[in-house]
Amino acid sequence: MAITTTRSTARTPPGPSRAAAVSMLMLMNRDRLAMMTGAARRYGDASRLPVGHKTLYFFNHPGHAKHVLADNAANYRKGIGLVHARRALGDGLLTSEGELWREQRKIIQPAFQSRRVAQQADAIAAEGARLVDRLHGRVGAGPVNLVDELTSLTLGVLGRTLLDADLHAFAGIGSDFSAVQDQAMFELATLSMVPMWIPLPHQVRFRRARRRLGRVVDRLVAESRGRADGTDDLLSRLVESTGREADPRVGQARLRDELVTLLLAGHETTASTLSWTLHLLDRHPAVWERVHAEAVETLGDRLPGYADLSRLTYTNAVIQEAMRLYPPVWLLPRLAVHSDVVGGYRVPAGADVLISPYTLHRDRRFWDRPDQFEPDRFAPGASTDRPRYAYIPFGAGPRFCVGNNLGMLEAVLVLAMLCRDLRLTGVPGRPVVAEPMLSLRIRGGLPVTVHRA
Repeated sequence: MAITTTRSTARTPPGPSRAAAVSMLMLMNRDRLAMMTGAARRYGDASRLPVGHKTLYFFNHPGHAKHVLADNAANYRKGIGLVHARRALGDGLLTSEGELWREQRKIIQPAFQSRRVAQQADAIAAEGARLVDRLHGRVGAGPVNLVDELTSLTLGVLGRTLLDADLHAFAGIGSDFSAVQDQAMFELATLSMVPMWIPLPHQVRFRRARRRLGRVVDRLVAESRGRADGTDDLLSRLVESTGREADPRVGQARLRDELVTLLLAGHETTASTLSWTLHLLDRHPAVWERVHAEAVETLGDRLPGYADLSRLTYTNAVIQEAMRLYPPVWLLPRLAVHSDVVGGYRVPAGADVLISPYTLHRDRRFWDRPDQFEPDRFAPGASTDRPRYAYIPFGAGPRFCVGNNLGMLEAVLVLAMLCRDLRLTGVPGRPVVAEPMLSLRIRGGLPVTVHRA
């Protein structure tokens, strides 16, 4: 007979004592990944982590992730980090809740339908060719920051595919988004207790960046309104939706929030994924050789198209394995609306709940040699009995990343183009360190030297 866990019989998750709250807060500020992996290793599937004046409930089992993110998703709102990031990002799709989020998702969803994504392959290939040409000009020259180059690429793709705009026209937009992301993570680290008016250097940079991004948004909106061709791009849909607000100032603020969030989230995750993938290929030459050979055989000397996505099977597996080791969405924070029982553990109403794809993707119970880069584990036909929620690089449930298909198309086609034509090697002695921000990026960028393949 099955035994059902009720709230009265549920256990309290283990964890460090409340006296450790200050040291845990310091660890979260210094090394968030170490905090998460250490808790998973010491306490197992569930733990209570006192951080400052808060207590975080960290669940690290696929079944627990399924319950929180999908089965009982209605009981969970956006949690720590994203709630605090609202002060920096406003109420865009990434941070909004309830009816506003549902309306935003309804407006944005059509832009990511399979038919529309397939139509974007040519734009992705054109931006990829632009990147390859730019890097060709650096052959034999000094190191280039690959993260900056990939950020320019993904912003260019985002502008062409979703906004019918040339974002290359806005110099410095990538660094402005970095300043916004830095502020968002500062809000998390300080639990939004530091007033924004205090002239700390990064807060000054954030305010300047936000003003510049506001001007970019205003220009994009003006250009969109000036087009009379009936274009049904995402920007036009957002302009129409926010224009229905009774107070024009509210509509303008909402439009800015939504576009800044879309631009940040839309380019950052793919740039991070490609950065980590190319770093891993540099560390594993045999894998690079296979990606190079597949690209040469599949593409020849032409630009890729949508049909090539299904032909570049090994390249696809490489991207998936890179996202396993370095998932762009490394943490999924939630806030329990009502009390709940997760995997037999009691979660009180109002509790901050954490699910970490980073730790799930490295759990030895579900992955052989989890710290090794082995793309063949994602090869077509590879047998596995892993639970579905052991691998969630794009999140899961109703909040599943709306742009996952476009992101995968972009990552696979661009990686094939880069590996077909170029060999990118890291700078000796330069450490590559993961920096868990809104996405899992490489701290300080990735300097590489460029060689012909």
